[in-house]
Amino acid sequence: MHSANHPANHPGAWWADVKVALALLTRLPMGPRGDAEAPDIARAGRVMPLAGALIGLVGAAAFWLSGGLGLPPLVSGLVAVAATILFTGAFHEDGLADTADGLGATAERARRLEIMRDSRTGTYGALALILSVGLRAAALAAIAAPGAVAVALISAHALARALPPAVMAWAPLARSDGLAAGAGRPEPAQAWLALGLGALIALLLLDLGTAVAAMAAAGLAAGALLLLARARIGGYTGDVLGAIEQVGEVAVLLAAAAAP
Repeated sequence: MHSANHPANHPGAWWADVKVALALLTRLPMGPRGDAEAPDIARAGRVMPLAGALIGLVGAAAFWLSGGLGLPPLVSGLVAVAATILFTGAFHEDGLADTADGLGATAERARRLEIMRDSRTGTYGALALILSVGLRAAALAAIAAPGAVAVALISAHALARALPPAVMAWAPLARSDGLAAGAGRPEPAQAWLALGLGALIALLLLDLGTAVAAMAAAGLAAGALLLLARARIGGYTGDVLGAIEQVGEVAVLLAAAAAP
């Protein structure tokens, strides 16, 4: 999977980036997640909101089908969240759990980083996952109407996946090895493209007030987590990127649920 074979603005490069993003972020048979090279992953950040929109659409379909079977909104919300988790292979949820365990630990920086690499999930990680799934399902249940749920889910997944490329472009790395270091850094223009694409999707689907509130909530949630990561471990890791996607997704859905 080599998107770097084309100039960045060549149509073939855009399609190659989409394939890299789908391979990384979903379980679609686009190639193994570890097959892309660093320049591919870094540049593919610009189209990750498109992959997010597709993931949101999968969740919306699951919510609609569940409602059609007569299931109550909260159960339909849980089914929708489960569908997105299955579709992505719990890629970001895994990062959230590891980040919560590491940042929550009363330990030195090196020990926190070691905890984040441990495949076992601790108390903080388990609670973070429960809150993430619960808040997302509850927000969807509060929205309830299938059409409104669909636009909220698509917007949430698109906006949330615009955040990691920005972090990768401008924030410091916590360590020199690992998934995040191996992925490289997007050019600032590519990070801006991702942010712009995520914002555009939200603005097209949500009413203006809700879209602005959703973007602000996602940015504040991601910024707060990044500040905590910088204070605790010195920057971001691949797990932190996953956690940032999760808090962004939750923030957007809560903003959509709170909309009048």
